[in-house]
Amino acid sequence: MALRLYNTMGRKMEEFVPIHSGKAGFYGCGPTVYNYAHIGNLRAYVFLDILDKTLSYLNYDITHVMNITDIGHLSGDDDEGEDKMVKTAKQRNQSVLEIAQFYTDAFFNDIDRLNIRRPDIVCKATEHVQDMIDLIKRLEENGHTYMSGGNLYYDVSTFPDYGKLACLNLDDLKAGARIDVDQNKKNPQDFVLWFTKSKFENHALVWDSPWGRGYPGWHIECSAMSMKYLGEQIDIHTGGIDHIPVHHTNEIAQSEGATGKRWVNYWLHNEFLVIAREKGQEDQEAGKMSKSSGNFLTLQSLVEKGFHPLDYRFFLLGAHYRSQVAFSWTAMEGAKNARKALLQRVEKVLAQNQGKIPEKGAVAISAKGQEYLDKFTAALENDLATPQALSALQVAIKDTALSAEEILSLVGIMDGVLSLSLLEGASALYQEKKAAESATPAELSPEDLEIQALVDERTAAKKAKDFARADAIRQELQNRGIQVIDTPQGPQWKRV
Repeated sequence: MALRLYNTMGRKMEEFVPIHSGKAGFYGCGPTVYNYAHIGNLRAYVFLDILDKTLSYLNYDITHVMNITDIGHLSGDDDEGEDKMVKTAKQRNQSVLEIAQFYTDAFFNDIDRLNIRRPDIVCKATEHVQDMIDLIKRLEENGHTYMSGGNLYYDVSTFPDYGKLACLNLDDLKAGARIDVDQNKKNPQDFVLWFTKSKFENHALVWDSPWGRGYPGWHIECSAMSMKYLGEQIDIHTGGIDHIPVHHTNEIAQSEGATGKRWVNYWLHNEFLVIAREKGQEDQEAGKMSKSSGNFLTLQSLVEKGFHPLDYRFFLLGAHYRSQVAFSWTAMEGAKNARKALLQRVEKVLAQNQGKIPEKGAVAISAKGQEYLDKFTAALENDLATPQALSALQVAIKDTALSAEEILSLVGIMDGVLSLSLLEGASALYQEKKAAESATPAELSPEDLEIQALVDERTAAKKAKDFARADAIRQELQNRGIQVIDTPQGPQWKRV
């Protein structure tokens, strides 16, 4: 079987055939660094990470490029609204570049905590303005631009395939469009390639250009930077579905208008993550996460609620990237418990192997083990179907026909893509248990001995079906900041 991907261009599954055999170049739209990434944003990067690691798993030599939008991005994709970067800088009483660096660092901290591999090339818009100017010159030479009201526009009527990604009909758009949005435009869908001071007087970041001192429109940066690092034709471009009708549509018009070539062979888009309204909390806001509306949660928000970042990754892997996902605290609790159970199962296998993690490639995979690997591979090759890939892993771990050593090897291979830190997490659990088993009463403090005595008394009460006493002891321990966790190996306690 070969890798098959759902191509938004054409709305169908297609076998992945790279431009250069054995290589894969792909570009993912990065963050606009004016605020923290919310967990809906981060879904796009978990999806992108699965693509990255699947291509590596399938032995492609990859080049992953991602932009950082540190030049102002307007609050509307249609060149309208406030400049997000300038707005935040004013609120924080800092420079635009200080704001950009702060939120860039915060973004990478988030993706590191989610075990997302950093792109091979991260390119900042502010460092590639000349590349954008050069690309705009090519568009001008090819007759795709016009000046109006001091700004340089892309004339979409000069690009016959405009809207092909979003399946938009330009004539229909013109017929139903509001013509009072921007009187400088010839067509409602025209967009700005270069803003001059006529629109942004005294703007924080401006550059000299053939069209006046100003700065580039948002869409041009992705076209210019992707082609700089991946060439004029690239294998894959990714992003959220919200980018399809405007941003990615305009990128295509720019890139193909300049080169006359098909720009991207495979367009991959992830669906939204939405906030679900939970039972008993009907007054909470539901729907798509949005920074502008304030209806969003950050990764740190989850951590502060007691979740590990990898609980969220596990939650996302349980759904296909093209399926809309409803976020709720109940669903997160389910993901947390499921990941914990998975770690405990791996730890049990690790204990059977005396806590030893096999070296990569040191264990021969049996025919039975290969069946699980084949199922795992087939799932990934079927448009990155992570729920089925995760299922293959979970079933393999429980197979008593496999040796502990082989199961651990399979976990290592599969988790190379899923990136849930299963072996590391299981090893930590194993070491904790070994330390607890080796602890002697002499090593415990008087307070610890007292707590252990209460835990033992609670266990005895439960065995005697004296649940009232057991509950009373548990409450007493909680009042003292002690959490008791019932495990298959017996009750464990810790301070919280």
